[in-house]
Amino acid sequence: MGRERKKGDAGAAVAYISRNQALKKLQLTLPDFRRLCILKGIFPVEPKHKKKAGGAGKTYYFTKDIQFLAHEPVLNKFRQFKVFLKRLRRAMGREDMDTASQLSSNEPIVSLDHIVRERYPTFVDALRDMDDCISMVFLFATLPQENRVKRKVIQKCRRLSVEFMHYVIASGNLRKVFVSIKGIYYQAEIQGETVTWIVPHQFAQHTPADVDFRIMLTFLEFYTTLLGFINFRLFHTLNLHYPPMLSDFASATESETGDIDTAENDELFASLAHRLATLPQADVETGEADAEDEEVAQLDAGLNLDQQAQLDFVKKANEEALKARTLFANCRFFLGREVPRESLVFVIRAFGGTVSWSSTQAAGATYAEDDDIITHQIVDRPVQTHRYLSRYYIQPQWVYDCINAKRFLSVDDYFVGTNLPPHLSPFVEPTEGEYIPPEQVERMEEEGEEIPTMELEPAKRSKKRKAAEEAEEARKEELHSGVGEGVIRAGKVEKAEAPSKLAKKQAEEEKRLAIMAMPKKKKRLYGKIMQSRHKKSTEVRKLKQRRQALERS
Repeated sequence: MGRERKKGDAGAAVAYISRNQALKKLQLTLPDFRRLCILKGIFPVEPKHKKKAGGAGKTYYFTKDIQFLAHEPVLNKFRQFKVFLKRLRRAMGREDMDTASQLSSNEPIVSLDHIVRERYPTFVDALRDMDDCISMVFLFATLPQENRVKRKVIQKCRRLSVEFMHYVIASGNLRKVFVSIKGIYYQAEIQGETVTWIVPHQFAQHTPADVDFRIMLTFLEFYTTLLGFINFRLFHTLNLHYPPMLSDFASATESETGDIDTAENDELFASLAHRLATLPQADVETGEADAEDEEVAQLDAGLNLDQQAQLDFVKKANEEALKARTLFANCRFFLGREVPRESLVFVIRAFGGTVSWSSTQAAGATYAEDDDIITHQIVDRPVQTHRYLSRYYIQPQWVYDCINAKRFLSVDDYFVGTNLPPHLSPFVEPTEGEYIPPEQVERMEEEGEEIPTMELEPAKRSKKRKAAEEAEEARKEELHSGVGEGVIRAGKVEKAEAPSKLAKKQAEEEKRLAIMAMPKKKKRLYGKIMQSRHKKSTEVRKLKQRRQALERS
């Protein structure tokens, strides 16, 4: 016989540990424990049998995760920081300012570099988990300075966000843009991975009082470290300086008499209108280049049909990306004061365009308003003091719609003072049974894409209304037939139903019998599917009616 197991030695009682037990094991306070779990990526779990794990009403973690945290180097930093605070308070209480200043200069610094390398073994893993990271960094870059959010944190987020935008501009990886009420959504394709993030509008932000900024700042502490690693790697893939350096100021540093104003350099760097300096690159010998070309040709010749089809698809995608990257290559834009400058500069430069603005508005302007090379002036005011006949005066939506359509749209619908067409989201792919706006249908017809059909179910009538209509029909039949009046009327010859109608009725009857023969479980699932379809068709019908009412008004 095997050895009898004791209660609590195996199973859920050992696999899970409550939060209070974890705090006692790690000898941490609750805020430090939360911070450590966020940095390490450890979250609570829900046991299948809470009674076996230790009872309901508790927060549980995996025991292995807590044992893993016990050997974390950051844990020692937390303890050192507690000792540091204790000594600092003692020195301040004794009014020993020399000791206090000496202790302040030796404050323990928590490094998260090893945690980033541990959580993301490869660079592709970091890119896949980049959406929340870049969105939170852009959010904190627009927040005002206050007691809960320090100035250094905002400046660091601003620097990292501008660096990332410079990379997207230099690489031309931007694919989609959508302006919504919440903010501006962007989507870029970086080394085969799709990264989507949102940037708040440039308004005065209000920090709500009911948000726990300690939790958010802990996430931000890890995200800024991660984004610093990513920016460093991405800049070196494009052979760019990191930390970034403008090309104009790079030549000044190489000269002996070049004086650089750091504040001016930061303003020009944040304007996104200037190119970045590149690292010196060794020349490639001609023989090596020829050998590479021959190797690629041999590789293409040895592919089978499936691999050749995949290669053709990749080449076509690269050609489309290159075409989109140079969408605004022959355009020169000038921005008005009332338009979102940073967003427009970012998207225009990412697609190969040149942009400028008034020098009194912000630093970094490259040409004045009266320059003859300007082809488009983006304004959002109906009245202009002076108009130039050699350029188009358009509204900002034209730029975003051209990017999503990947081609130049007619400027007639985007002139100043005209009613703009709908700004459609490029993130919504039209599927069968959903509402598709007429503008999107026209665009799909022009591009030769297949338009999904929209099958609308007839609106359901209530039982009372249905019974009333049946009673009304029966009464009309009695009146026409003359029942009770002693009148005999001639009958009508019934026509034979068409074969298509008979086949339709037969199919409906077979469907009804099949539903009746279903088991209860499958019948409930089928009912939920049909209910969701009916709900979707009702929404599509309402959207169509709203669009028709809008066109009539």
